[in-house]
Parts: sequence; C-alpha cells; structure tokens
Amino acid sequence: MTPAVKALVYTNVGVFVFSYFFDPMVSLFGLSPEAVITKGWIWQLFTYLFLHDTRGFMHILFNMLSLWMFGVDLERRWGTAAFTKYYFVTGVGAGVATMLVSLLPFASTQAIYHSYTIGASGAIYGLLLAWAVLFPYRTILFMLFFPLPARTAAILMGGIAFFSAVSGQNSSVAEATHLSGMVVGWLYLRGPKNLQLQFKYRMTKWRMDRMRKKFNVHHGGRGKDNWIH
Repeated sequence: MTPAVKALVYTNVGVFVFSYFFDPMVSLFGLSPEAVITKGWIWQLFTYLFLHDTRGFMHILFNMLSLWMFGVDLERRWGTAAFTKYYFVTGVGAGVATMLVSLLPFASTQAIYHSYTIGASGAIYGLLLAWAVLFPYRTILFMLFFPLPARTAAILMGGIAFFSAVSGQNSSVAEATHLSGMVVGWLYLRGPKNLQLQFKYRMTKWRMDRMRKKFNVHHGGRGKDNWIH
C-alpha cells in the first residue's frame, strides 16, 4: 500500500476497535447536523470519516477494501500530498453537503438532521469518481459480480445513491453523503486550477505528437528487434 492509504486504513481500523468498546464515540464524533448547528460541534464534519458501524464488520471491510483498490492508484498518480488533500476535501465536503441537505423541508431529508452519519463512504465515493475519470475503461466488478467499465460503474453507483437519497431509503450511512462525495469530487477535479493543468497537458501532448511526425523510424542494428529513431 502507498503511505497515505496505509495510514488511513490503520487509523480507521484502530478507531473501529476503540469505538467497539466505547459507545459514546458516535454521539461525540459522528456527524449530527443538529449537533453541528445547535452546539457548534464542527469537528464532527471531519471525525465522522473515521467511525464505522460496530455491529458488524461489513461496513468497514468494504470501505477499506475500496480505499485500497482506488486509493493506491490515485496516490501513485497524484502523489501523497495531493491524494490526501483530495480525500479530505471530498470527505469533509460530503459532510457539509449532508448537513445542508438535512435542512431542506422534506421528510426524507429532515430525518438526516436528527440522525448520525458515520463512515468514510463520502470520501470513498469521491475516490471512485476520480478513479473512473482517470481510468474510465478499466474493469471493475460491480456489486462484486458484474464486470463493468469504471465509468459505467461510477454512473450506476451515483444513480443508486441519488434515488435512494430521494426516496429516503438510507442505511447506517446516509445515501446523501455518498452522492455528495461524488459531487464534491467532480467539482474539485473540474475546478479552475485543474482545468488549467488539463489544458497545459493536452497542449504538451499535442506538441509532442507533432514532433513525432517529423521523425521517421528506420530499422537498424544487428538484431532484428533494434530500431533507430
């Protein structure tokens, strides 16, 4: 594993073991929009990312598996600092968006206001989106059974999160948080700075392609596999 992914996995597992024996962890560090707004407990927008459902292992297992599967490639591509920044921007951003959604005057959203949201899923969905943007045609096992291109799988996951959030069918982690992680990730990747970097990259690639056309490739050397450029 890469350094940031390893640190995140170890931290999440360590907090999971500790919170297994210390029940007040969720009420203090889980994301409650009501507590953030009325009590000013803004740290919950950050700390909720490290809490997972202690009634079973599937929640943290799938989140950490996804963190490893998507995060390693992204950290190798971006570097540790950029990857860590993106992870927490999407995670905290998903928390802020969840809090704002809970203020909407709908029955399905008002339930979020009085409940606790826990888990790294907001950041994980952000990683899924970035992975699908960078590697759109890589194959991913959707629901662990159906091989799909990463772009298609990300669209399906986003659609499921959207319709589940609208219908109010939330599990231990609000589907609104899942969707928010993807939206925040998309906005971050499409921000002005990143658009400028993409433009420079495409211009450099275009110039390199033009230069390649000016050179011919000739066979040469003693071996059949030797080439002179």
